[in-house]
Order: sequence, then structure tokens, then C-alpha cells
Amino acid sequence: MTSASTHASLPFPAAAPAAAEPISPERRRSAFKSIFIVASGNFLEMFDFMVFGYYATYISKAFFPTGSDFASLMLTLMTFGAGFLMRPVGALVLGAYIDRHGRRQGLLLTLGLMALGTLAIAITPTYAQIGVAAPVIILIGRLVQGLSAGVEVGGVSVYLNEIAPPNRKGFFCSWQSASQQAAVVFAALIGLIVSTSLDPVTMQAWGWRIPFIIGCVMIPFLFVIRRHMEETEVFLKRKEHPPLSQIMRTIGGNWGVVLQGALMAVMTTVFFYMITAYTPTFGNKVLSLTPGAALFVTACVGVTNFVLLPVMGALSDRIGRKPLLITATLLGALLAYPLMGWLVAAPSFGRLLTVELLLAAIYATYNGAFIVYLTEAIPAHVRTVGFSLAYSLATAIFGGFTPAISTALIGATGDKAIPGAWCAAAALLSMLALLIGSRLSRRTAP
Repeated sequence: MTSASTHASLPFPAAAPAAAEPISPERRRSAFKSIFIVASGNFLEMFDFMVFGYYATYISKAFFPTGSDFASLMLTLMTFGAGFLMRPVGALVLGAYIDRHGRRQGLLLTLGLMALGTLAIAITPTYAQIGVAAPVIILIGRLVQGLSAGVEVGGVSVYLNEIAPPNRKGFFCSWQSASQQAAVVFAALIGLIVSTSLDPVTMQAWGWRIPFIIGCVMIPFLFVIRRHMEETEVFLKRKEHPPLSQIMRTIGGNWGVVLQGALMAVMTTVFFYMITAYTPTFGNKVLSLTPGAALFVTACVGVTNFVLLPVMGALSDRIGRKPLLITATLLGALLAYPLMGWLVAAPSFGRLLTVELLLAAIYATYNGAFIVYLTEAIPAHVRTVGFSLAYSLATAIFGGFTPAISTALIGATGDKAIPGAWCAAAALLSMLALLIGSRLSRRTAP
């Protein structure tokens, strides 16, 4: 067992030194340039995912007409979630590719796959035009996007970890999630402009496609940016690049760490998709607020997370990961359902904004420490596939289906606040992983 894997058996990585080493202006500019380059494709991935969630109502009528609005919406949300089922596959196959062939080459491949999925959704004719082929193509497009996304988050997080100074890894890694928040804001603003500029009939006919087309237009620009990405020194210094079979054996030997990481990722994925992808549908369909109001709230959530994530990542560098992780899981478990109950008791724009921003602050506190924690916990030579597999399993089983699960729970119980209970359960599960994960890791490490 390598020293890295021994370190993985610890419940929490040790806090970085409080005193940060000074960085020259030239090195700082180079660092932020690298962050921007690697995070650009991550931006596109989240933009495409968010747009699908935002326009679930329109997509349901265009591709999944059933005669029942609820059934059509559920089919659409299940298709949204189906993309996440491909994430573990992408984590294993593409993660192994990146660990063997390099961070740069692999992240270019993931960007290409995401582009193909986006294009398929943007140009597919409706069910009325080509029949059952339409929803099949949309499903395939989502599966391709999921394959790419399965390793995109892990690949970017690992890259940022490996280029970061030793005492700034939390801050650097936080920009993976921050880039996603920029995509949330951009997608919400585009949706707000489109939905307020076009009437409902036009929106249903073709207006909902505009954000997807914008995503397609961005693709060549993002390819040019990411091609300037340099390989990390950590990868270049490695003398051995294990094949897939060896990577799988190493992951098998560290399955306890991967399982702990997956359980810890449950909270961050559930909270993220609750406060972003599900907010427009929840605000419009459940709370009867205008689509514009719900999209504006979503944009505010993205701005809040964009600001807080680097702050929390930097804070984790100073005080350690453990205090932030425990604080966030505790707050999530105690507050999520009461906050949602307060919101649905008297739905309003102000209450929705307040609740969403509070949940966003809890999410940012947790995620700012969690992403760097997971990159530190997994052995370097299988870091991409290990991180991606843990994160993808949580997203595939829990986070990605949060909109569908929330909708189904409301339909089954009649309790409009029940999505808060789903968030609370996620926080409790991740808290359990925090408390018992180290014991499991020590027991399974060879």
C-alpha cells in the first residue's frame, strides 16, 4: 500500500499549514489562467445539465406527450436522471483513460462527448414530427452527456489539486464547483431572458431550444481554450501509468475509501440539484410562482455559491476539512425540512429566495471542504478514476434523481415540503459516512 493510500485511511486529511507561502504575481496569474482553462469545459457540462432541468416542462410536452402533465414531467425528469446512470461507467472507463494517458488528453475527450450530447438534444425533432424516435434520441443524448460528466468533475478536481500549492489545495479545488455555479447563473439568466421575451406558445414551439443552441455555439471556443491546458507535473513525474486492469485492482483494494467518498458525496449532490436544477420546476409547478421568478432565484443561488465556494475552500485550508464538513451536515439535517415547510406554508418570491440562499450556504460550506478532501483521500495513481467513481455513484443513485424523487414524493404524500426531508436524509447519510468511514477504510485497506 502506498503512502497515499495509507493517508486515505484517515477520517479527515490534516489541515494545511495556517501560514500560506507567498506567491509571486506572475505565478498567481499563471495559476488563475490554468484554473480558467480547465474549468471551461466543466462550465459547459453544467450549463447543459441545468438547461435540461430548467426546461423540463417544455421538453416533456415536446418529446414525452402522454395526455397527463404529471406523467410527461416524470418521464422527462427520469430521462434527466438517466444521464447520471452513465456516470459510473464514464468514471471507470474515462477515468482510467485519464489516469493512464494524462489529464489534458482525457479532458479534451470528455469535452467532445459532452458536445455530441448537447447537439443531439438541440436539433432533435419533436415527438409529433418523428414519433418515438424523438424521445429515444433525447435519451441517447443524455446518456452520452452522462458518460462525459462521469469523469469531468473528477478530472477537473484532480487537475486543480495537482497544480495547487500544498497549502492552497482547498481554494484551488473549490473552483471546480465554482465554475459550475457560473454555468448555473448563465443558464438561469439566458432562461430568464428567453422566457420573458417569448410568449408561452413560442416557447413551447422552439424557444426552449435557444439555450441548447447557445451551448453548441460555445463548444468550438471551449475546445480552443482547453487545448492550451498543460499537463500536470504530478502526472509527468510518474514513472508508471497503470492499465485499466491494474487500476481496477487498486480500486478494488481501496473500495472502502471509494464507498466512504460516495456516501459523503450524497449530501453535496442532492443539495446541488435541489437548489439549482429543481428550483425552476418546484417554484413554477409546486409553488405556482412565475417561471421568471424561479429562474431569478436560481441565478441568485448560483451567484451565492460562486462567491462562497472559494471562501469555504480557502477556509478549509486554514482550519481543516473536518469542522466544515460536520457543521454543514448538521445544519442540513436539522434545517432542510423546517425551512421547506416555512416556504410552502405561504409561498412567495421572498420566501423562496430566502430558503434557497440558506440551503446554498449549507451546500457551499460542505462542498468547499468535500471536493479537496476526496482528492486527498485517494491514491495519486488512480486518483481520477477513484474520485470520479465515488462522486458518480452518489450522483447516479441520489443527486441526479433528486428532481424526479422530489416530484414523486410530493405526488405520493401530498406534502409540498417533503423535498426538504429528502435533503435532510442526504445530510444524515453523509454525516454517518463522516463518523464511521475511517473505520471502514482501515478495515478494507490491504
